[in-house]
Amino acid sequence: MSVIQCDQFHILYFWLLTCRGNNLLCVVLTKKLITYGIEFLVYSMLPVFLMNYFRLSIVAVLLVCTPLSATLSETLTWAGCGITKKAFMAELAKGFEEETGVKIKLEGGGATRGVRDAANALIDMGGSCRMTLPLTDPSELHVTMHPVAWDALAVLVHPSNPVDRISTEQLKKIYTGKLTNWKYLGGPDRPIEVYVRRGKISGVGYALRQYLFKDSNMSFYSTKLFRSSGPLEKAIEKSPYAIGVSGVSSARKRKVQIIGLDDVTPTPENIQAGRYELYRPLYIVTQQQPKGRVKEFIKFATSKKGRQILRDNQTVPYLDAIGLMSKSVIYGLGVK
Repeated sequence: MSVIQCDQFHILYFWLLTCRGNNLLCVVLTKKLITYGIEFLVYSMLPVFLMNYFRLSIVAVLLVCTPLSATLSETLTWAGCGITKKAFMAELAKGFEEETGVKIKLEGGGATRGVRDAANALIDMGGSCRMTLPLTDPSELHVTMHPVAWDALAVLVHPSNPVDRISTEQLKKIYTGKLTNWKYLGGPDRPIEVYVRRGKISGVGYALRQYLFKDSNMSFYSTKLFRSSGPLEKAIEKSPYAIGVSGVSSARKRKVQIIGLDDVTPTPENIQAGRYELYRPLYIVTQQQPKGRVKEFIKFATSKKGRQILRDNQTVPYLDAIGLMSKSVIYGLGVK
């Protein structure tokens, strides 16, 4: 429904604009408005204005009668998972705008924000790299998770680090503080700086605890904590002796070295084939029954054009490897 309607009030408004400077006419109009009411005024004065004050321009009429959606560009809000945002959301939003004219404002804030703000209608859509955890917050029950892509947890080090692969067991020891020097991994005799994402239910933190330890409450050893994955990735770019885990979809756009885990690297091909085991879906989060432009965007994200945008950003579309879900670790229930 149009916000602005072409009605008698708008016609009267523009008539009054044409009478600026004519005090006598304004007095007459005001007197009639008060004495007889708007309805009488519009119909009784119409012939006078049409004959004597034909200054009501076609442009003014068009402005009054044009719906707000046609004069002001529509904007949707999206917030949440920083990995999704960095990986492909800007490009996906641009493609959607080219097709529909609708802009999408992007904000970060992490997967938890993406889920809960969508549930509480604080945003139009959210982004998440974890499933819902309703026992941590009941509002997480009241969303729909739309899988659009496959990501993987990637082990990151500085580009100058000679270590190009580690085992899952070695990674476990690093995160429990049992392996603390690079020399035991074939690197320099320097302490390992372990960079960890703050919070146990963040997308990366939660998935890593589940995959490595099958314990979402596991406490990680760390030398530095970060509020989100973006700052963690940027810090590793500058820290020769740091190690951290983040989503490969965003990490591959940083100046970091993505090393192999158990001799397999998280390339799009290895993720799609399921050879790299630490994979997980990336979701667009909406209220339970998305409508209008939000529903259109979900459809666009999974369309042929949307999937190609993901591939162009070295991200595996969900529908390109839908069979991975049957092998994926089921997690989330019972987590508090």
